[in-house]
Amino acid sequence: MQNSSTSQEAFRELISLYKERLYWHIRNMVKSHDDTDDVLQNTFVKIFRNIDKFKGDSKLYSWMYRIATNEAITFLNKKARRLQITSEELKDQIIDNLQSDVYFEGDEIKLKLQKAISTLPEKQQQVFNMKYFEELKYREMSEILETSEGALKASYHIASKKIEEYLKTN
Repeated sequence: MQNSSTSQEAFRELISLYKERLYWHIRNMVKSHDDTDDVLQNTFVKIFRNIDKFKGDSKLYSWMYRIATNEAITFLNKKARRLQITSEELKDQIIDNLQSDVYFEGDEIKLKLQKAISTLPEKQQQVFNMKYFEELKYREMSEILETSEGALKASYHIASKKIEEYLKTN
């Protein structure tokens, strides 16, 4: 019995340590506050169910981040299927909804930046969000995305150029 309450205590500690960072990571992907809460809950359920499979060959945070990323992608794909629209159409819809989201504290500039980011391929979006908003180091991103630091730097550079171009022309 002691073991069960100890692991629940440890898990509660894990949640309090990482909830906010994972929330913003997911929020950068799904945009909506309510959807983010759902994805975050699914993420912690998956972490809880699989914590015994964590091998320690990466940082715990990187492992949790990967789960959160995959949960967000799965959520967006399911939502697109449910609405019977393409992923691209869903991205456009999400950005349109941002304007009416009471939790979005952005001005016109932030909204324009979100529109620009939404035009990027998914991998470039992830890299840009992780570097620009979450200020992760390439080393950390490399562990999370299982991609070389060099490839991530190139991806971020390309994403930045595309965003800059979008902001100039729109």
